[in-house]
Amino acid sequence: MSKKNSSASLKNNFKIIKGFSKIYINFKRKLKPFKNQKFIVALSGGPDSLALTALSGAYKQEVKSKFFYVLINHNIRKNSSNEALKVKNLLKKNNIDLKIIKNNGKINKNIQKHARDVRYNLLTQYSLKKKIKIILTAHNLEDQVETFFIRLSRGSGLKGLAAMKSLTDLKNNIKVLRPLLGIKKKELKKIARTVYGTYIEDPSNKDLKFLRPRIRNLEKYLKKSGIEYDQIIKSINNLASSRNTLDEYFNNIIKNEMKKKGLKVELDIERFKKFNDEIKIKIINESIRNLRKNYYDPRTRKVLNLIKIIEDRKFKRATLGGCIFFREKDKLCVKIEKK
Repeated sequence: MSKKNSSASLKNNFKIIKGFSKIYINFKRKLKPFKNQKFIVALSGGPDSLALTALSGAYKQEVKSKFFYVLINHNIRKNSSNEALKVKNLLKKNNIDLKIIKNNGKINKNIQKHARDVRYNLLTQYSLKKKIKIILTAHNLEDQVETFFIRLSRGSGLKGLAAMKSLTDLKNNIKVLRPLLGIKKKELKKIARTVYGTYIEDPSNKDLKFLRPRIRNLEKYLKKSGIEYDQIIKSINNLASSRNTLDEYFNNIIKNEMKKKGLKVELDIERFKKFNDEIKIKIINESIRNLRKNYYDPRTRKVLNLIKIIEDRKFKRATLGGCIFFREKDKLCVKIEKK
C-alpha cells in the first residue's frame, strides 16, 4: 500500500470505527495550535505509542504536517536492540520510517529516572538537529494517575500532585506535548491492534523492583474499594487548575525577587525567609531550572532540607540539583556547581 493510501485508510478508520472518532477529534484539537510545525513522535513500541503513531499518520494526511518517528533504545536490557528492530519492521510495513537512537552510556543507578533523563536528552539533541520544536509523547490517563500516586508517596506539594501538564518546556525552547493524557490505555490498545495488529510490551513495565509497576498494581485494589481512576483524574484536574492560578501569582514573585547576573541568580535572603514553604520550594526549583535547564525538579524533601539549611544563621553554602547555594552579605546566590 502506498504512503498516501495508507494514511487515507488511517484517516477513514478514525472516522468510522466507534470510539476512535472522538479520540481523533481530541488529538486534532491538541495539535491545532502547532499546525504549521514539524513534530517528533517519541515511540517505544507499546500500544499507547503505536496509537499515537496511528493518530499522527491520519492527522498528517489531513493537514500536511511533517512527523519524524523516533525510538530511544536505552540499551539497558539484553534484548532491547532486537525489540527496537521489531518496532522498526512493524512500522516499515505501514510505510513509516523509524529512527532508532541508541544510548551508549551506562544506566545502572536510579534506573527509571536516569533512563527518562537520557530519553529526553537524546530526543532534544535530535530535535535540535532537525530544527523541530515539538515532541509528542503517548502519556495517557493511567500514566497521569500513576504519576499522581508516585508523587503522593514522595510527599509532593501542589505542583507535583497536579501531575503532568499537557505541554511542558525542555531545553532550547523545545516543548513536550502530551495529546493523549485524557485517554484510557484500553482505548489506545484498541487503536494499536486495529491499525498494526499487534504491539510490543516492555518487560520492565511489570518489574516490581520499580515503583511505577508497583503503583500500577494498586488499580485493581482501588476498584474493589469503589475507587475508579476517572474519579482520581477529576481531583488531579482540580489540583492542576489551582496550580495554574498559583503559577500566575508565583511568576509575579519571580519577576520581583529573582535577579540573574551573568551565570548567577541572586535573591534577598531575608525576604526569601518570609515566604511560605510552597513559594520557597518554587523559588528554589526555578533558580535551578533557570541555570541548569533541568526538565525535572529535585525531590520535594531535598528542597525542604535545603530550605532548612538556608534558614540556619550559620548557613554559608549547600548544593542541590547541580547548583551551589551560598550567601553573599544579604543575598542568597545560586550558580552552577563545577565538577
